[in-house]
Amino acid sequence: MGKRIGLNLIEHSSPTGATYLWTHPDDHTERYKDLSYWVELAQLLERAKFDTVFFPDALGVLTTYQNSKDVAVREAMSVPKNDPTYFIPAMASVTSHLGFTVTCSITYDHPYSLARKMTTLDHLTDGRIAWNVVTSNLKSAALNFGLVDQLDHDVRYDRGDEFLEVCYKLWERSWEDDAVIRDRQARVYTDPSKVHDIQHEGKFFRVPGIHLCEPSAQRTPVLFQAGSSERGREFAAKHAECIFLNAITSEETKFLTADIRRRVEQLGRDPIGIKFYPRLLPVIGATEEEAKARLADYLSHVSTEGTLALVSSWTGIDLSAYKEEELLQFLEKRGTGTQHTADSLYRYDKDKKWTLSELAKLFAFGGLGGVTAGTPEQIADYMERFIDETDVDGFNISYMVRPSGIVEFAEQVVPILQNRGRVQTEYQTGTLRHKLFGSGSQLPADHPGKQVQLFP
Repeated sequence: MGKRIGLNLIEHSSPTGATYLWTHPDDHTERYKDLSYWVELAQLLERAKFDTVFFPDALGVLTTYQNSKDVAVREAMSVPKNDPTYFIPAMASVTSHLGFTVTCSITYDHPYSLARKMTTLDHLTDGRIAWNVVTSNLKSAALNFGLVDQLDHDVRYDRGDEFLEVCYKLWERSWEDDAVIRDRQARVYTDPSKVHDIQHEGKFFRVPGIHLCEPSAQRTPVLFQAGSSERGREFAAKHAECIFLNAITSEETKFLTADIRRRVEQLGRDPIGIKFYPRLLPVIGATEEEAKARLADYLSHVSTEGTLALVSSWTGIDLSAYKEEELLQFLEKRGTGTQHTADSLYRYDKDKKWTLSELAKLFAFGGLGGVTAGTPEQIADYMERFIDETDVDGFNISYMVRPSGIVEFAEQVVPILQNRGRVQTEYQTGTLRHKLFGSGSQLPADHPGKQVQLFP
């Protein structure tokens, strides 16, 4: 029996996450505003024994293409979008085990307020919260937060290191385990001697006081990250417990996994204690021919211009400035903008020159990662083979038609993998961290968050 396959669902708090199929007659993206949709989704995922539902998020609009918001707004590309943190308590109330990964920016939030938000969610879910740590890469977000441009790529990560240091101090060191005593007779709810000011003074943040929340089950939420650039991989190796991989091929997946594990070990952390999840978009049919016909049908609903707007945002290159016959070659380590997509295209084939139509086809389904079409058995075979070949730990499952795409996967593919012993049939007890790693609710001793000190 091979390695257990972990499952996370990528789900957007908007009609579409990128260029998805809101025009398809079977799609019901309009339900993204209905609380009943999120409750039903949580129940479905828990029945299928998914580990988490992952909510990507961004605080801006795609505006690189044509220097305009128009394509993104017209095509509903992550806009309109709601705040996914408000779905989580409702979803948690109808489940007992499903984890929730919420995306929050370390560029446009503040560690003092974000630490409170995460602890509150961890309390309300009884320890089932993960945080997807992002630095944010949209210029429109920078402008709407009062900046004249984005912070430099590496500066965003430098700021992020200190952001997390402040959060670790608040979560791990401000309140002692036995600070809350609730002694009615003595009229002492919390022992003040066991609640500490963190007295943080740094380059980017000054936070002198205490954490506003008493410790939750996990203290620090499970930490997810998706940095693929050189600086992003350094950041992930230092902080992440789970890593979302953005990769085009299995070879790139293996490269990124091995590279980050090496960096983790160099930092004194256990490289085997990090979990990796590439994206997978399965298209399911009763026969292989039906699945391929479905895939072709889905492609017919994809907006080429919308896809180019997405790639423009991810690369920092306005692709509307190029004609179809022009050839584009991507170079490694591009400037101060978004690097991971350009780097990934470079690693895919450093000598390749791309046409616009080739780029649009590669990114047609809204991201980097595998797209596979087949019967439920063929999808299960592909997943097992990919796991065994690449040393990853599971998949971030994406889908095209809402909600039937994930219903079909949960009800047709997952049982096959469970019968083969590759997907869990029952959850472990305990917090999300314990479910994922089996070693308790708290950060491991080798994690920098566990080693942080309040005073020099």
